[in-house]
Amino acid sequence: METIDWKNLPFGYLKTDYNVRCYYRNQQWGELEVSDSEYMNIHIAATCLHYGQEAFEGLKVFMGVDGKIRVFRIEENARRMRSSAYGVMMQEVPEEIFTAACIRAVQLNKRFIPPYGTGASLYIRPLLIGTGAQVGVKPAKEYCLLVFTTPVGPYFKEGFKPVAVQIARDYDRAAPLGTGQYKVGGNYAASLRAGERAHCEGFSTVLFLDAKEKKFIDEAGPANFFGIKGDTYVTPLSASILPSITNKSLMTLAEEMGMKVERRHVYIEELGEFEEVGACGTAAVISPIGKIVDRDSGQTFEYCREGKAGPKSTMLYNRIRAIQYGEEADKYGWTTIID
Repeated sequence: METIDWKNLPFGYLKTDYNVRCYYRNQQWGELEVSDSEYMNIHIAATCLHYGQEAFEGLKVFMGVDGKIRVFRIEENARRMRSSAYGVMMQEVPEEIFTAACIRAVQLNKRFIPPYGTGASLYIRPLLIGTGAQVGVKPAKEYCLLVFTTPVGPYFKEGFKPVAVQIARDYDRAAPLGTGQYKVGGNYAASLRAGERAHCEGFSTVLFLDAKEKKFIDEAGPANFFGIKGDTYVTPLSASILPSITNKSLMTLAEEMGMKVERRHVYIEELGEFEEVGACGTAAVISPIGKIVDRDSGQTFEYCREGKAGPKSTMLYNRIRAIQYGEEADKYGWTTIID
């Protein structure tokens, strides 16, 4: 293995040794298979290629302060993948198969887990695709669960430092009653053009509004949104928002810290009332937001005026990271230790 600069890893793809696969054929899931190939053979009429029968997950593995390997909230990822599979009519993956495939992939690629203290982690990407051939618009009869790993650094290059975000009104990430609540590729494809434009204009990501009325904050392209107003943690409630496992964890920790948690519609006008705002998700954990600019009106909302994250966002970030790295007791049972 070539020398890896663990402390300067980007959030990208780096080849590891093995991936794990499991196929659903003849109305049953098969045994786990191990491959060292980065490629797979697929039918030209596979439903993942034509009708978007695809869902994926993202979870992280951490080398703890005690030398133990921990994966964060794997059972929640298994549940969310089942929900996504249901949403686009794929065969749902049993939790025991999902868990076994993820753990096996980590064990096979153990040498790629970044050392404790580097700020990096091993990212697990489970992918579920329709592999059965269909030309008519209908679900496949065959599916593949594929799990690969790659070591990663922070999602945003700034790390845990304030980023600038742009509100885009001329694009929608997902529609009400659509697939926004599922982790499927189409939602991300819909966000690409607005996101790339934002990058070109000097912003880290886009903040999307609700597609129906353009009155409420929806979510950032790759993450959920939250705002802190006094001792209240506020995060949007919408049928078109992906239920973030990180956000769910932060809400629990916020309540434990004595904060009130509100999950509700968040009006755009409220952006001027928040003392701290951020984006949260598995990849980013928390990315504090220093500035939000409405691309249409030019209205600007500023936070983090000293160039660093607010105190409550910092406390939440430190708490969740301490649990992930085994620096704090995991009283909620969020981490699974891998031998």
